[in-house]
Amino acid sequence: MPAAFGLAIAAVLLCLSAAPPLGAQSVDLDAATIQQLSAAMDAGTLTSERLVTLSLARLAAYDDQGPRLNSVLTLNRSALAQARALDAERRTTGKRSLLHGIPVILKDNYDTRDLPTTGGSILLEGSVPPDDAFLVKKLRDAGAVILAKANLSEFASGSAFSSLGGQTRNPHDPLRTPSGSSGGTGASIAAAFATLGMGTDTGGSIRGPSTVNGIVGLKPTLGLLSRDGIIPLALSFDTGGPMARHVSDVAVALDVLAGVDDADTVTWRSRGRTDSAYVRHLRANALAGARIGVARDFMGHDAEVDWVTDAALARMRAAGATIVEVRLPRWLIDAKGDFYSAVRYPEFASQIATYLATLSPGYPRSLAELSARADSIVAPRPDGAGPNAMRWSLFKRELGSGTLSDPRYTAVRDHALPLVRAHLDGLFATQRLDAIVYPTGSRRPDLISAPPEPPGGGAASGSNLANLSGYPELVVPAGFTTDQLPVGVSFLGPAFSEGTLLGLGFAFEQRTRARRLPRFTPPLPGEKLIVR
Repeated sequence: MPAAFGLAIAAVLLCLSAAPPLGAQSVDLDAATIQQLSAAMDAGTLTSERLVTLSLARLAAYDDQGPRLNSVLTLNRSALAQARALDAERRTTGKRSLLHGIPVILKDNYDTRDLPTTGGSILLEGSVPPDDAFLVKKLRDAGAVILAKANLSEFASGSAFSSLGGQTRNPHDPLRTPSGSSGGTGASIAAAFATLGMGTDTGGSIRGPSTVNGIVGLKPTLGLLSRDGIIPLALSFDTGGPMARHVSDVAVALDVLAGVDDADTVTWRSRGRTDSAYVRHLRANALAGARIGVARDFMGHDAEVDWVTDAALARMRAAGATIVEVRLPRWLIDAKGDFYSAVRYPEFASQIATYLATLSPGYPRSLAELSARADSIVAPRPDGAGPNAMRWSLFKRELGSGTLSDPRYTAVRDHALPLVRAHLDGLFATQRLDAIVYPTGSRRPDLISAPPEPPGGGAASGSNLANLSGYPELVVPAGFTTDQLPVGVSFLGPAFSEGTLLGLGFAFEQRTRARRLPRFTPPLPGEKLIVR
């Protein structure tokens, strides 16, 4: 962010400072919920302009400077003007929704009509899509301010590195990964660059960044949210989802985002199965009487992560939940990675071409063209953009993975995935479970300098169960290791059980209050907000 822009933000902050009115309470910027922010704007103690200004100030201090998180690819230079316009609209005609004036950061695989959408790739640099993704339009219609586009694992696969944006860092420890592929969104929300973030998830890409950055994230049921206008990775698994610092913020976002989109026929599954108001499930006593299964198959890899998880289970039990030990069959643990790869690789090779066909002339039109252009970029540019050897090597594996008519693909799609769903459905039914809980990440986040995990190394994680089944999973901060790294727990539920999961997660969050602002991105002056 240019220095002059940062000085302008500081000047606006000085002008917007005001003494708190009598009887009001103050809350830290990072701790304020969307509901509190909206109420403060209604009361006139806060404006969207000030909220966006505070967000931009934090971004200026910590993304390109300080710990240099490198979480944002593109800043919306019109964000402050949009915030002022929304403030004026609130004063004259009222707010559109609880998201009116709230700053949002989008992972840079969501189409935006006024900002580039690149998938983090130098191969799509400067590409401005013809229109907004369905979910982006919903956010704008609700009055949200699109603040920025976040860095990501290139084309939503691999480590938290992209050829266009480089390496994103974890705000709790900049030497460690923020996880992929929604690592830029996760890091930026943890560091309070915006109130709400949007990620995408194909094999854990919302949930990994949520747990290692210490925030809340929801991978929703396949079909609850439209994927129209999102760069695909594998549509059998792909979904967008909200990422925030509070469970209540995820619920508020879901109230805006959920709905049928005729441009994405998978959303037809959600007809009659969405909730009229997800926020109504936010009850502090929701754990009382709940039956929670614990999957210890994903423990035993890091003693401190296990300790935090066991402490979380103890809190749930103290809140009135019954904890039930469950074991997943060995065949599922051993085969789930192969099931995932058998679908993920050939689908990307086929489906990325459909997306590329929507772009302006001059951009690649197929995975083969992407790979051929990548082979010609072997050195970094002066601005640092350059080769992403790990992701570009994967292009060739994807190209050689076969077609969507090959038996390996069709057997998994038509038989293995229904088998996974049937097993999980049986487990939920026979044990009368409201959710299955496990540590979202079985180990602390890796050092960025660590060698990549070998193929099949994800067996210790439960994340792709939700993708193989299409079922929802909510991540909630649970605690910290002794080296101050966050640990999250996952609540996995049956199809379209988001309301139940949000209630359980909210009750757990209220009892633990484990989230913390990362120590490498501390508060800046002027961040106390006045609420009533």
